[in-house]
Amino acid sequence: MNFDLIFAIIFYGLLFLFYLKNKDKFEIQNKVFALYKTKIGIKLMDKYSKIAPKFLTFLGYLGILVSFLGMIFIFYILIKGTYSLIFIPESQPVLAPVLPGISIPGLPTLSFWHWIIAIFIVAAIHEFSHGIYARLYNLNIKSSGFAFLGPILAAFVEPDEKALSKKNKKQQLSILSAGPFSNIMFAIIILLFFNFIFLPLQNNLFVSDGITLVNVEENSPADLAQLKPSLIIKEIDNQKITDSKQLVDLIRNSNGKDLKIITDKGEFIVKPIKKEDKYYIGISVTNNVKTRESVPGFVLPLTKWFNMLFFWIWIISLGIGLFNLLPIGPIDGGRMFYIAMLSLFNNKKAMKLFKAMTIFCLILIIINLLPYLLKFFNWIITLFS
Repeated sequence: MNFDLIFAIIFYGLLFLFYLKNKDKFEIQNKVFALYKTKIGIKLMDKYSKIAPKFLTFLGYLGILVSFLGMIFIFYILIKGTYSLIFIPESQPVLAPVLPGISIPGLPTLSFWHWIIAIFIVAAIHEFSHGIYARLYNLNIKSSGFAFLGPILAAFVEPDEKALSKKNKKQQLSILSAGPFSNIMFAIIILLFFNFIFLPLQNNLFVSDGITLVNVEENSPADLAQLKPSLIIKEIDNQKITDSKQLVDLIRNSNGKDLKIITDKGEFIVKPIKKEDKYYIGISVTNNVKTRESVPGFVLPLTKWFNMLFFWIWIISLGIGLFNLLPIGPIDGGRMFYIAMLSLFNNKKAMKLFKAMTIFCLILIIINLLPYLLKFFNWIITLFS
């Protein structure tokens, strides 16, 4: 039974009923983008914008700096990754669509509920931050609410665009950078919370019981040795494996010699290969643990579920924050790039550079997403086969 498909049908079925009941409150743009406009959160944005305006102003300037650095970083990664994908065999795309069912090398498969929850939280923080800075600079917010780009859930804040264009460049950049900057900062906060609060608390509940294979890359040494996801690694070369760090260290220090891997389903011989100056076998793993006898049985699956939730919130928040900084119109990074170009050139030349950069980045994005889009369509077909 495919629970992801069942949950998706129920979820979108309820949303469709909500749409039918409130059809007059929805605005459809380009036949695929549905916006449910409300005044939800606007008073709260106004309240938070007045708590510490000087600190928010400073944070806004910091956000501009971090966002432009992030723009340079993600633009460089996109160019470098695309070059590798085209000219270097076995290279992986540097961009991946965050959709359930798509297998991304090195990452666990994203479930439907983790996807929906993470996307909504990240989008809400992104848009709420835009709203706070809009109100900080006395910019009117026409509406807020949630939206759908096809099946993808999103949140939005609709500021007065004409009034925004009349603000000075620092204020415009502060408002535009607030969303991506808040996503990057939130990703850092989630990472710190997980490592220094949630993980230590979790470790007190469980004892180690080997390492579970989560994903095996196609045509990797592990795949050739017929290792499969869900196997539990117990030993490597007669050494008991208790955590993923120990496993990584053993592989990287193998110098390419055969490794005897003992699992719960038998023995496998794997020969590591060198990739980017490090030995690897092409697997992603997670620590396999069992609860202490005093801990109720439901705690382990519940903790694993929250582990994945925090992990995907971190990945999605960082990914959306950086992606939104790409110099592409009309996302935040593109609008920031255009404002920066206006500081250096006249409007006509700035617009030409803006359009050229948008087209160039879109070509690079399409090249990187093409392998995953093909996998996604294949996954959709298998759901109904």
